[in-house]
Amino acid sequence: MSNIGSKSDPLRVAVIGSGPAGFYTFSNLLKHSDVHVELDMIDRVPTPFGLVRAGVAPDHQKYKTVTRVYDKSAQQPNFRFYGAVEYGTHLHLDDLKSHYHQVVFATGAQTDRELGIPGEHLPGSHAATDFIGWYNGHPDYSNRQFDLSQESVAIIGLGNVAIDIARLLCKTEDELKQTDMADYAIEALANSGVKRVYILGRRGPAQAAFSSPEIKEVGELVDANIQVRPEELELDDHSQKEREERRDRRVEKNLEILNSFADQGSDAEKGKTLSIRFLVSPTEIVADESGCVSELRLVRNKPVLNDWGGIGAQATDVIEALDVGLVFRSVGYQGVSLAEIPFDDNRSIIRNEKGRVISDDGEALTGLYCCGWIKRGPTGVIGTNKTDAQETVSCMMVDLQAGKILQPQQTGVGAIEELISSRQASYVSYRDWQVIDQKELDRGIKATRPRIKFTSVDDMLAELDR
Repeated sequence: MSNIGSKSDPLRVAVIGSGPAGFYTFSNLLKHSDVHVELDMIDRVPTPFGLVRAGVAPDHQKYKTVTRVYDKSAQQPNFRFYGAVEYGTHLHLDDLKSHYHQVVFATGAQTDRELGIPGEHLPGSHAATDFIGWYNGHPDYSNRQFDLSQESVAIIGLGNVAIDIARLLCKTEDELKQTDMADYAIEALANSGVKRVYILGRRGPAQAAFSSPEIKEVGELVDANIQVRPEELELDDHSQKEREERRDRRVEKNLEILNSFADQGSDAEKGKTLSIRFLVSPTEIVADESGCVSELRLVRNKPVLNDWGGIGAQATDVIEALDVGLVFRSVGYQGVSLAEIPFDDNRSIIRNEKGRVISDDGEALTGLYCCGWIKRGPTGVIGTNKTDAQETVSCMMVDLQAGKILQPQQTGVGAIEELISSRQASYVSYRDWQVIDQKELDRGIKATRPRIKFTSVDDMLAELDR
């Protein structure tokens, strides 16, 4: 029987990606106290925590406190972080196989799904991930440009991400300054010309994907009226039946909040209007004479039962048009394929069974695993990754006991560090991250804000004493 996992010969694990899925993989491994693990977490950006840092809305600071738990994990002596190190560029699959017994891919879902309509890529039409990365100060997106001089903006989608974007577009400068949003984004949004924001959903209010706290928050905006059409809140027979059968508390609360919006009047002193629409789908984004977005064409939908018994949307012959100069597409994330790793193009996830990476022929690939959105698709909340990681780690432990692990030639901690240093001299350790983190917090204290982020890799590295 293999001695791998003993104190003298610990199990060497690499996790590619440092978001919640990656950290929950580590914490689940730690629960197996009889197995000694040395874990290296590798991320292409210098900062850990994935979408908790770069995706969670900057005015949702309470959700970001989960990083305190991750930080405790990172303080363990058997944990190392290698930031600014990219799989497929600085490290390849053969490198990982020669240094680790098991490799877990936890790279998330990095892009947006497309609408597939004419005009989708006109100037002024943007993926939600671009805008989110921009206002969160992600280095990949900090130089993006958005024409916030436009008076009308449409957000296509009815999930929490769409609600986040709408809420931040409608906030005042004082509200924005209570967040850790990038400075340049606060300035741009505070001085924007945006007066009207539309959120557009293809199905009815009972099928909206947003959470009750998210939709409740928009009613608390200081300078925005909320509009909902009463006729679009009327449930069809299918939705009413489903409502009665399921008695979903989230749906009930959502409907209660939405109906309260429909009943409230308009305050003429408020400078912005947020209009929430249901049962409409975009069919075309139309350009003006300069080639930029000027109009969004919609078709009215009717609810229908789909093939699997759920409630879908079917287009009618009723059409309308919105005069908008800016469009954000927020109809879901999707994963990106990784070099040499089998990928399911239809589902945009790594091919896997319960976290074990499988070949196109359905065979489990020894020592390779996945976790999080790249494993199951972009579903669930931060905490969903706990149970997801538990499933993957359970498979890893079963395979360890069966001896189904990689056979690395170099298992010492120093070997991979030497390799990474030779290919990416500017890699960022966890101690380096702690320096960057403290500098951001200190900057925030001076401005009475949660933190002020560094938004470029060069600026981050400049803060390190090297």
